[in-house]
Amino acid sequence: MSEIPDRVPTPCPSCSPDLETVHEVLTEGAGTLTVRCSECSHVHKIQPEREREVTLDVVVSQGGESFTANVTTPEDETVEVGDEFILETEEVLSTVRVTSVELDGHRRREEAAAEDVETVWTREVDNVAVNVTVHPQDGSRDDSRSITVHVPGDYEFEVGEVEQFGDDEFEIDAFVVRDDAADYDRDRYEMEGDSILAKDAKRIYAYDQQTSAWSAW
Repeated sequence: MSEIPDRVPTPCPSCSPDLETVHEVLTEGAGTLTVRCSECSHVHKIQPEREREVTLDVVVSQGGESFTANVTTPEDETVEVGDEFILETEEVLSTVRVTSVELDGHRRREEAAAEDVETVWTREVDNVAVNVTVHPQDGSRDDSRSITVHVPGDYEFEVGEVEQFGDDEFEIDAFVVRDDAADYDRDRYEMEGDSILAKDAKRIYAYDQQTSAWSAW
């Protein structure tokens, strides 16, 4: 239910039946508000307008798996790729990011009014898996390997920094930004000091800090 404000605009039957004046909200109950006119102090009851709401199907990608949940939102709310919101169900409480908005007929949009949305596709961003391509120190790309690191969504990676996860130690050389990430002006960054949050990273490129190559034996 929407929070009731401290003041509301509404006509006053005593001093301005045809015009709205500011009224102080005194009490709420049984679907009505008891209010006091700021112009003449007349106290009366009104029935506030309630926002019309819609229930949306939400598909959540989480750790390589997915599940479906529902959320309720005002029908004129805009749903947009990149939006983040807290999803609370009996099974999970997590922050998710919108990755796609689907309308009827399987049409995809970057944004749409909630009343027009059939399905909201999302992914969890509280904890994320980040793909890292690790090159040998000698720069040979033939012996590069791919690993996946699991970190909180707000973990920061920075070009030039050395990271260690278990037996893997590498220096970050560049990163590629996800399509649903905001506040980045290009897809790839490779200047020392460039940084990205884990939830925004599509892939990290790095150089191994332990060996020059890997053997099959």
